[in-house]
Order: sequence, then C-alpha cells, then structure tokens
Amino acid sequence: MNIITIKKIAELANVSPGTVDRIIHNRGQAAQETVDKVNAIIEEFGYKRNILASNLALNKKFHFAVFLPKYEKLEYWRSQVEGIEKAALEFSKFGIVLDYFFYDFNAASFKESVKKVLEFDCDGLLFAPIFYEDSVQFLNEYKKKNIPVVMIDSNISNEDDHAYVGQDAFQSGYLAGRLISFAVKNERHVLIFKITREIESTSVYLQRIDGFYSFFKGNEELTNFKFSEVTIKDSGIDQMNLEMFSGISSIFVPNSRAYIVARFLEQNHIKGIRIIGYDLLNENIEYLNKGVIDFLINQRPESQGYMGINYLYKKLVLQEDVERTHYIPLEIILKENYFPARR
Repeated sequence: MNIITIKKIAELANVSPGTVDRIIHNRGQAAQETVDKVNAIIEEFGYKRNILASNLALNKKFHFAVFLPKYEKLEYWRSQVEGIEKAALEFSKFGIVLDYFFYDFNAASFKESVKKVLEFDCDGLLFAPIFYEDSVQFLNEYKKKNIPVVMIDSNISNEDDHAYVGQDAFQSGYLAGRLISFAVKNERHVLIFKITREIESTSVYLQRIDGFYSFFKGNEELTNFKFSEVTIKDSGIDQMNLEMFSGISSIFVPNSRAYIVARFLEQNHIKGIRIIGYDLLNENIEYLNKGVIDFLINQRPESQGYMGINYLYKKLVLQEDVERTHYIPLEIILKENYFPARR
C-alpha cells in the first residue's frame, strides 16, 4: 500500500479522523506522542492530500493576472493569447480565473498598466516584459507581493524568483548563424537588418544578435564572412533602398519582420539573397512559400502562452515543485516542411 486515507491512518493510530486531520494541517493541538505516531504511519504508508478535491470542495478560486501587449493587430501576440485561453478553458474546472491587463507598444501605456497590475490582488502573474528597464523596475516592485511570476517571450531576470517559458534567445541567434553558414564556399556579405518599433524594447532582440555573432566567433574557420548592420524604424520602412542590399548575399532579420525585407526584394526583382527570420506570421509564410525567405525559426508562441498558465496551475493549484525555466524547442521551418496544421 502506497496511498492511505485519513480514516485508515486514524484506525492504525487508534485516534479519531479529526485528530489526524488537525495534525496533517497543523490545526489545533495534539499530544506529542499522538503526533509522532500519526507522522510515522504517514511516512510508512505515504499519505498525500488530494489537493484538487480539497479545492473543489471549498469552491476555491485562483486568480491569475495576465499582463501582455495588445494583440488585436499583432499575429504573434494573438497566438500567445490563444494558448493562454486554451489553458484557461482546460483548467477552469479547477477554479482558475484569468484577469487581463493589456498595454500598447509605448512606455506611457505600459506604465499606466503597471499601476493597475500592482493594485490588483491575485494568486499568480503571467507577464510579457517588452520594455526592458520599465519591466525590471516593475518586477522589483512586484516582488513585495510575494506572488509567483512567470514570464513569456522574454526572460529579463537571472534571479530564481521568477519562472520563464519561451525561447533561449541567444541560442536562437546562434542557430541563425549556423543556418547562414550552410553550403557557403565563397566570400559572403551578411546584412543584419533590424526593423524596430519606435522603442526597441526587449533584451531578446540583442540576445539574438549576440548569439548570431557568437556562432561565427566560435568557428574561426569561417573567415569568408563579413558583416554589416542596418537599422530602420517601423515608421520609416519607406526609407529602404537598393543600395542597402548591394553586394549582400545573406540577410538576418532578428525579429518577426522578415517579410518586410522579402517584400522589398520581390518588388525590386532582387534574387539570390538568403533570408532568415522568425515566427510563422502569415506574411512570413507567404514569402517562405514563394522561396524569398529561406528559413524561419519558430518559437511556438501558442505553446508559450499555454505553458505559462500551466506553470501557475501546477505551482499554485497542485502545489507541485515546477522547473523555473522551460525552453521552447526551436523549430527550423522551410517551405518544404511547413504544415499549417502544425502551428
């Protein structure tokens, strides 16, 4: 027997079930001799409280705050929310309730939402830290609540206080470097094309670029590569010109905007340039299928959202010990192996 009930423990200890319950849950007092006897039986037979049954009996609710960028016009974040809602539906019968806090892609909106999240009482927080410095400040303040936090998309904390579900950004950049290097014999000029929002925000972006360069630094035999960088804002993509791509053989776009570069190349009939980017956005898939984009590194945003809620569910509802870091496997997508059903 490796599972035992309170009633059976009471019989073996020759005490009432109420006494056993008080000892297990540290409610009230009992003679030390009785406590020792009950604990010895528990250790021998292995009692484990049915946490789910207890929560259901008490009709207990667990409120999780979800703090994310607005997703209506952003396919990547819409996929994150789809994963979150999938988990919420699956775990709703166990008392999980989600409360959403969305912010625009600007620092003022983020700071306004921070105030609301700090004032909101909940059991756990799912957080996507887009604005790096403001997010660090927010997490330092939120730490006072002593509430579990799990981050998705970007891991900005090296402390053990917070969990993370998402890509290994440095490793994904390293992978992009390897993909660029395949089947290259002659000298190659690689352009790192950075298309940023008005405020480029997370450490993910920089970690990917660091990982990319690290691949070439760690493979000294790859001396036939040279690199250059171009940075433009979302609002300035009309500033793209043919000169930017003169002599370029490969392009690394360290975010989900590879389709912007691909569209420009197609419109200007520029061929023979290898493009590597991120995420299975519809626009990226279009140019992947056309053969303009060669590789997409998929970080499975829907899985990130789902696993983030799953972490809080295991941590708070099941009261399990959960690994704080869960890296989502990086998928290399080509037009030959892309299947919409697998998204």
